[in-house]
Amino acid sequence: MRLVSGWIDLQVNGYAGVDFNADTLTLPEVIGACERLRTDGVERIFATIITAPMESMIAKINRMAKWINEVPEIGRTIGGLHIEGPFLSPLDGYAGAHPRDAIHPATIDAAKRLVDAGEGNVRLMTLAPECDKLANVTRELTTMNIAVAAGHSNASLDDLNRSIDAGLCLFTHLGNACPNLMPRHDNIIQRVLSLSDRLSISLIADGHHLPGFVLKNMTRCIAPQRIIIVSDAISAAGLGPGQYQLSGQTVHVDSDGATWAECRTHFAGCATTLNRMQHILRTETDWDEHTIRSAMIDNPRTLVERSTGCRL
Repeated sequence: MRLVSGWIDLQVNGYAGVDFNADTLTLPEVIGACERLRTDGVERIFATIITAPMESMIAKINRMAKWINEVPEIGRTIGGLHIEGPFLSPLDGYAGAHPRDAIHPATIDAAKRLVDAGEGNVRLMTLAPECDKLANVTRELTTMNIAVAAGHSNASLDDLNRSIDAGLCLFTHLGNACPNLMPRHDNIIQRVLSLSDRLSISLIADGHHLPGFVLKNMTRCIAPQRIIIVSDAISAAGLGPGQYQLSGQTVHVDSDGATWAECRTHFAGCATTLNRMQHILRTETDWDEHTIRSAMIDNPRTLVERSTGCRL
């Protein structure tokens, strides 16, 4: 079966030794990461800035935005910014690799500060709907033509429905950023799957975040046009086992390619490339070329263009 390329990846924290969230990030590093992404078949990405103290997030967003606007080698690969946090659940299991001391409830003023720092490049923001109780931030971002995703969240069905009514269009990496042990029926995975007729859902198809049989089950439950595959790549992507950095945290990549936080209790991003994920999808879910193209190219492009008006 022919390999597919030209991927659109809505969640890239770094790549090939480069951490987009590093305080010391340089322009040549970002250019190099973009070149490696394109060599590996990735056409467009959203560079992802994760939770940190507000002033640090603003500085990182603004730095990347200026390079997107001013450097053609970067702008042709990085189609926008995905802001993941700081409006996430601080509860054990849901925060994941995001520092809990920098997580706080969503406010319109704080959201606008992050958006303004992006100089027109913020395209997607992930927040926890229960931290945006009246969905005011979701509604405001939607009116600004920014796609809003839920994630790192234990939102109730009421929270999710309220946010969808306000414009929520995506759930970020379902099955991850949640505790290892949850109620067997009423949990965030089952709630989101029950709403998959109203919400697109992104999945990390590396075989670690979601074992193959779980990935197969989930993709059977979600309409094909609503599945979006993301890498959640960090600086370790494409480099193999070792120690790497994610926004000041040390991440361990084991011999199987799983990316562990330093405490070894949860994953922290992903070291698997989209080319490898394509192979996993073919072998673990029996996807054909058309289905892969939909989930890794067409669906993310459609979601972004419909939600933001921007072409990828």
